[in-house]
Amino acid sequence: MPALRVEHDAFGAVEIAADRYWGAQTQRALGVFEIGEERFPACLVHAFGLQKMAAARANLRCGALDAALAQKIAAAAEELSAGRFDDHFPLTVWQTGSGTQTNMNANEVIANRANELLGQPLGTRAPVHPNDHVNASQSSNDSFPTVMHMAALLELAQRLRPALALLRRRLDERAAAFADVLKIARTHLMDAVPMTMGQAFDAFARQVGHGIDRIDATLPRLCLLPQGGTAAGTGLNAPLGFDAAFCEELNALTGMAFAPNPSKFEGMAAHDALVEVSGALNVVAASLVKIANDIRLLGSGPRCGLGELVIPDDGLTSSIMPGKRNPTIAEVVVQASLQVMGNHVTITMAGASGNFELNVAKPVLIHNLLQSIRVLADSARVFSERMVKDIEVDRQRLAGYVDNALLLATALNPVLGYDRVAQITVTALERNMSPRDAAVALGFLSAADYDRLVDPSAMAGLPGKPAADMA
Repeated sequence: MPALRVEHDAFGAVEIAADRYWGAQTQRALGVFEIGEERFPACLVHAFGLQKMAAARANLRCGALDAALAQKIAAAAEELSAGRFDDHFPLTVWQTGSGTQTNMNANEVIANRANELLGQPLGTRAPVHPNDHVNASQSSNDSFPTVMHMAALLELAQRLRPALALLRRRLDERAAAFADVLKIARTHLMDAVPMTMGQAFDAFARQVGHGIDRIDATLPRLCLLPQGGTAAGTGLNAPLGFDAAFCEELNALTGMAFAPNPSKFEGMAAHDALVEVSGALNVVAASLVKIANDIRLLGSGPRCGLGELVIPDDGLTSSIMPGKRNPTIAEVVVQASLQVMGNHVTITMAGASGNFELNVAKPVLIHNLLQSIRVLADSARVFSERMVKDIEVDRQRLAGYVDNALLLATALNPVLGYDRVAQITVTALERNMSPRDAAVALGFLSAADYDRLVDPSAMAGLPGKPAADMA
């Protein structure tokens, strides 16, 4: 049986494991919310450390805390932001819709650590009190959404954007490497006209680039913080100027450009900015599904598939088929993206769950949003370095596809007209011959004229003869 300590709050005595830094309200919540196992990621806990540190410094500036207490609270909060107390946040996501229990968890851990720094044992609640001092000038109702914005912005800036930038760079590299490699485009899954593999990868890179732009477009709203609204948005019990001082201190800590939301009511009752971010992530997820599926289909084979791309070996194989190689990385990217799409549905519904002056689905909203950011970032990074970077093309197979493609005859439309070109393609298909041979057999062109008129490189936009130049 672990050693216990006894803490007292407004409702009486509470027993807590002696080595735990959380306090009475967290312990009581553990007995109430016995639901699930999903916990907030460490980045949210670390963001709480930054939030409480900035709040302590702002309270000192505004005269709401004396220097001795503010210094110790800030020191304890800094340790929280550095990850020292990750194991002291035992609550699941499934709690009060305002995130009150996790806010109090942070207040209690910081208060206990600050008192410890002042020479007091855990559980004394003095001289630093979790509500009166750590939570000074704050409410869960403005602190938790502030942390939601902070954690989301920091994860976007430090994790997702670099990963997407890396993926765009790797795709651009492949586009350059395959710039002169001809292939046959496919529309409706069927053979179409010539293009280059470089053009295909350039399209992928542009999708990712647009995704980055969409994320960036959400950031101005994400930088607006409701801190200072306290319970309902009016700023009750917060000193004048606290919101601005808080953002200045937070920006000094993070290097970001946070600013007070001019309407704390909007920032606490509605989380449209976070739903907007999720919408941008949903588009990125859709792009990644398209890219990953195209790559794995173009690499299907090696003998009986399309076989245009050579997918790098990941070292894994089948449990029954020796030596079988599968596009596992692409499959993981698709699965992660599907999770993001599902998360967006939850986030949308959670964002719509604001009632009057408070949204009461904050925990599930931020849990899903941070998961979306994390899995997109991780999958984009792994996709970049373990698949895209080392993709090659099967030039011999691609050349064979191009040489035998029926729709090369499309280049003859300006010369022969649509109906006669249709005869060429139908005849070539029925007689299992090349369109060149069909055109000659039908008496429409000589072999020399066909070769002069039908240039796959020019059809794909590469330097070459004009596609229908009879001169």
